[in-house]
Amino acid sequence: MNSPIVTVVIGGLAVVGGIFALLNPLAATFTAERIAAWFFMIVGVLQIVSVFGGDGGMGTRILNVLIGIVSLIIGFSLFTNPLAGVLSLTLMVAFLFLAGGVSKIVLAFIAGISKFWLVALSGAISIVLAGMIFSNFPASAASILGVLLAIELISSGVSLISFGVAKREVPA
Repeated sequence: MNSPIVTVVIGGLAVVGGIFALLNPLAATFTAERIAAWFFMIVGVLQIVSVFGGDGGMGTRILNVLIGIVSLIIGFSLFTNPLAGVLSLTLMVAFLFLAGGVSKIVLAFIAGISKFWLVALSGAISIVLAGMIFSNFPASAASILGVLLAIELISSGVSLISFGVAKREVPA
């Protein structure tokens, strides 16, 4: 298990990385695009390799190979045309925000949960964010992925720092 100090240091590095990403959102956007490209390529290779060691019938194996090939094609496309990749990923983020927002609002009404307004508000914020991306597209593509990466790094860093500090305060 990591020591609390290592956890705090990793959290601090994530916060610093997030601040750098906020200072240059365009560079962070292209970095996020490259990370996505690598993940698609790695997933594609692993999906194809899994065919040789997995159980399952011929239909399952063919489906796994097809999914692997599609992942490789997407990853290769992101590598060879990063600008188109940034545009595509930005649209995907906007649609995910929109779908997530609508889902949260529907859930809030259907479930009748005690924190109805918090869930509905979260859904409304997601829809507004999607609308902001759509209304300024394609210009929003230049920075939105970088800003989201920065927010994620800062959020994760702060949580790691607080977790590391809490681990130090708990007696063994």
